Amino acid sequence: MEASPEYMERGGRLLLVRRRTPPSPGLGEALKAGLRRSCACSVQGAWAQLQALFPAICWLRQYRPREALAGDVMSGLVIGIILVPQAIAYSLLAGLQPIYSLYTSFFSNLIYFLMGTSRHVSVGIFSLLSLMVGQVVDRELLLAGFDPAQDGPGPGANHSSLNSSAAALALGLQDCARDCYAIRVATALTLVAGVYQVLMGILGLGFVSAYLSQPLLDGFAMGASVTILTSQLRHLLGVRVPRHQGPGLVVSTWLSLLRSAGQANLCDVLTSAVCLAVLLAAKELSDRFRHRLRVPLPTELLVIVVATLVSHFGQFHGRFGSSVAGDIPTGFMAPRVPDAGLMWRVALDAASLALVGSAFSISLAEMFARSHGYTVRANQELLAVGCCNVLPAFFHCFATSAALAKSLVKTATGCRTQLSSVVSAAVVLLVLLVLAPLFRDLQRSVLACVIVVSLRGALRKMRDVPRLWRLSPADALVWVATAATCVLVSTEAGLLAGVLLSLLSLAGRTRRPRAALLARAGGSSFFGDPAEFEGLAPEPGVQVFRFTGPLYYANKDFFLQSLYSLTGLDAGCEVARRKERGPGLGAGTGGPAGGRDPGSGSGAASLVPAATRFHAVVIDCAPLLFLDVAGLATLQELHRDYGALGISLLLACCNPSVTDTLRRGGFLGEDQGDAAEDGQLFPSVHCAVQAAHARHQELAAANSIL
Repeated sequence: MEASPEYMERGGRLLLVRRRTPPSPGLGEALKAGLRRSCACSVQGAWAQLQALFPAICWLRQYRPREALAGDVMSGLVIGIILVPQAIAYSLLAGLQPIYSLYTSFFSNLIYFLMGTSRHVSVGIFSLLSLMVGQVVDRELLLAGFDPAQDGPGPGANHSSLNSSAAALALGLQDCARDCYAIRVATALTLVAGVYQVLMGILGLGFVSAYLSQPLLDGFAMGASVTILTSQLRHLLGVRVPRHQGPGLVVSTWLSLLRSAGQANLCDVLTSAVCLAVLLAAKELSDRFRHRLRVPLPTELLVIVVATLVSHFGQFHGRFGSSVAGDIPTGFMAPRVPDAGLMWRVALDAASLALVGSAFSISLAEMFARSHGYTVRANQELLAVGCCNVLPAFFHCFATSAALAKSLVKTATGCRTQLSSVVSAAVVLLVLLVLAPLFRDLQRSVLACVIVVSLRGALRKMRDVPRLWRLSPADALVWVATAATCVLVSTEAGLLAGVLLSLLSLAGRTRRPRAALLARAGGSSFFGDPAEFEGLAPEPGVQVFRFTGPLYYANKDFFLQSLYSLTGLDAGCEVARRKERGPGLGAGTGGPAGGRDPGSGSGAASLVPAATRFHAVVIDCAPLLFLDVAGLATLQELHRDYGALGISLLLACCNPSVTDTLRRGGFLGEDQGDAAEDGQLFPSVHCAVQAAHARHQELAAANSIL
């Protein structure tokens, strides 16, 4: 700010001069300017847009192989090794064949390598999204007349529904059996969800995911993990139970499991017990000695390899009726356009899928960017994750997003850039082309163990609830309500309940914020809350009011109630009462507000005693984030009522947004020049209080002369 020379000569001290904001362009001019910028085309502009869409073009030119290549290759190999068993296992959650999970892992890694802005996030199959896809697939299978529980070779099924080659599988799609229809539903759902995410990125809606708070996401992860655990119990026990749909899915599944517990397959139960013990023990050891291990132990892969060999040579499927993965074809299937009719049927389900995937992806990308000192673009992340769903949907893939567990492993193994994703895709490609048929005799109970053990992190979040309750009961309530609704009703209902409760919590905090009258510390310029600081004294003749929240339509009444209650004067009622008594007792008689009207009742609209008279009210607007139309009208009404009572209303510490709203809304009167603003808006509470006292002294001097 620059000081005016004439003010310095007259006052002898430096004064602040308010900077005038330039007039904002009209709506038509703004639209024309935006359209002109968007339609302008040049070689440099096109190249910049291409680099923004594919960030790999920029960072690949600056890639330093000596510093980053070894870490990228190592992390890519480790993630690829982890991806293979997880991809096969998560196919159980989605109700699809394992080959489709491998396709999904391959394409998502390649696309995010080109379009992602995060260097460390691992994008691929995510258990929560697989669960949501599986629930939609099961529902549509039931509506189409298929049995969702018949999901692989088991007792009574001595052959696989898939042939040993991708070409034969593609020919079988013409009949569209259960597996064919399931992947059609999944690809239609994935394409619509990807389109939603791409549109959000184009429209710049990356900020929307910020409204899904961390307690909401943690509660959703907890509730969905319980649902996933429940869905895998039938594989752990080797029993055939119906795959329930709709509200109460978890409770219904548990009841069915209890009724069918006597039919458990002993081979699957023993296999599950051994695999769970090995996996959990290995995870605990890895967590305990993670600082000494440069590379995480590939426990899942070792367990799957050993279990496949034991199942193959022990003939568990033929001798004991144990359910196995079945034939997994090699190679790639021909692309196919998702079914348009199914896309309309799953459009609503795709909205929640897109929102959850976007929220987890953006939050993880921002978390790793902060910890490693770089930035990401939320809208570009939406485009990248959306394209990871849109393009692979034509190649028999289903929904993907960033996954925390694999991202942590990726960082721990020395990842520097997304080149590691290419290495992971190469590992998956090797399995697709050569190794996939070797997993034919892998028991589904082993895959269920891999899924259950991967839920450890989400289930452990329950231990955070007491600490969260101590920090913020509202956030703890959002956590518990979201998790409980996911378990007792459905995952979609849990997400909706969490969003609504988060918004209600936010609205509740701004609906009744703290309000206080400030007092002064001795003869200093500091004004604080007496409830927070000791030794403060009220300013004689001036009431300094602080409202720690925005002023908008939902809390304007609470604002007035707090002000009137703390100052002891209901200005609106007092003005109306004086009008009823007649013009003889107007604002000019009696001076400032004070005394108690002997004819008034004992209602809330009572005047302050004479000992606490005040001639000015200063509102500390520093915590006032914004004003809406209702808030502006409240201040205008308050200014008018106080003026009728001979009380000055001054505003201090207004931010530029509030000042601009006051200026455009006419709060400063018809003459909105510098003099009008300087008479009502002040840079500090101390300046406003000094101005109030000066005005009162001038008015008192004028009255004494008269």
